[in-house]
Amino acid sequence: MTEHQKIQAEQANDGVDFGLLGESIGPGVRLLRNLLSSRIVVAFEPFGLRSGTFSTMALISANPGCSQSDIAKHIGTDKSIVVAIVDDLEQRGLAERKRSTQDRRRNALTLTAEGEALMQELHKIGQAVEKPIRAKLSRQEIAQLISLTQRAVDAMLEDEQG
Repeated sequence: MTEHQKIQAEQANDGVDFGLLGESIGPGVRLLRNLLSSRIVVAFEPFGLRSGTFSTMALISANPGCSQSDIAKHIGTDKSIVVAIVDDLEQRGLAERKRSTQDRRRNALTLTAEGEALMQELHKIGQAVEKPIRAKLSRQEIAQLISLTQRAVDAMLEDEQG
């Protein structure tokens, strides 16, 4: 049995033949992203936060002093969206934006104690959203999925840079 036939056999369980899509990375990644995103939006709705806020907070927390441009690059969004997210976080007292001492054109971002606490709460909610995936995959498979996804992203970014 060829690799394509194996993939088709696995997908045939629900009666759909994905044809050439069964050999493509994009459709599966897009479907998983859409499923996760829609569930996260619903789970985070009570907090009244913009889409992308948790990712922004997590990167600021892990990289204190980072810039809005750094965040935009690593969450794959436009800088203006990150500016709006940071504005909202700052207004809520969850983040601080100060001029960088190394480059006065940059803002250095940090989370406040309240921001760190909210980020941890959002993380727990996000983990609950991912629970069906984590229940089907081993810890090693989860680590591998995360690693492979990051390698794929890196490959696409490297290709963009030429």
